[in-house]
Amino acid sequence: MQLTEKHRQYWSKNLRITAILLAIWFVVTFVVGYFARELSFTFFGWPFSFWVGAQGALIVYCLIIWYYARYMNRLDQEHGVAEEE
Repeated sequence: MQLTEKHRQYWSKNLRITAILLAIWFVVTFVVGYFARELSFTFFGWPFSFWVGAQGALIVYCLIIWYYARYMNRLDQEHGVAEEE
């Protein structure tokens, strides 16, 4: 099957957003977690590193999933491949 220019644009945008969101995931999971021990101040009675690891990362993960779903729905509609409701 020969891919049209519209298909190439769709997959290019899909791969770009996937790479960006994976980079954000990597930074939140490994980079921030690695340097969190140096954040030695209290936040609501707990060490800030605890909040970064236990709460902040989960919030970012949920935002990544929400943004990806929203972006892909708009991309599908833009390229005419959206699912019928």
